[in-house]
Amino acid sequence: MSISSKGLQITGIDDRRYWNQIPTEESRFGSIAYLQQIWWFEVDGEVEFPFPPGTYSVFFRLQLGCAARRFGRRICSSEHVHGWDIKPVRFQLWTSDGQYATSQCTVSDPGEWFHYHVGDFNVENSNSSTRIKISMTQIDCTHTKGGLCLDSVVIYPSKFRERLKQRGYLKCAKPM
Repeated sequence: MSISSKGLQITGIDDRRYWNQIPTEESRFGSIAYLQQIWWFEVDGEVEFPFPPGTYSVFFRLQLGCAARRFGRRICSSEHVHGWDIKPVRFQLWTSDGQYATSQCTVSDPGEWFHYHVGDFNVENSNSSTRIKISMTQIDCTHTKGGLCLDSVVIYPSKFRERLKQRGYLKCAKPM
């Protein structure tokens, strides 16, 4: 399951001084949210779905720098990338049945899309829907942050986390 950047509540998204929606072929949704610069970084989302029983992992799909095509080749501009190495980003998830996970990670490695692991949750009863709330924050008003591409939030069965790791697409956040 995926939630596009347009399906998330992003602080400052309506102010083009901070955020832009950029069309891209690198997203299954056709566009991404691109952060130019902001002091207060906060992204929230919520979904309710009747998941089959099992364990699921939640990820934010992010990239530092803005990718484009020039003469048929992919290039990534890191012109606006700054502030992500000063303090880690905090990821959180809550479920309607009381499960909670929190982790943190420094967003790094410009030019590549990574799945930043938020946490895992379990579904035992397939007869009811599970509501999931997720957030990603970096609220430290001592410095600005910029140059981040936000594609989506993805929810996979946890067994696929190892496949992401083997392919080099996974950034494991550290549990708090």
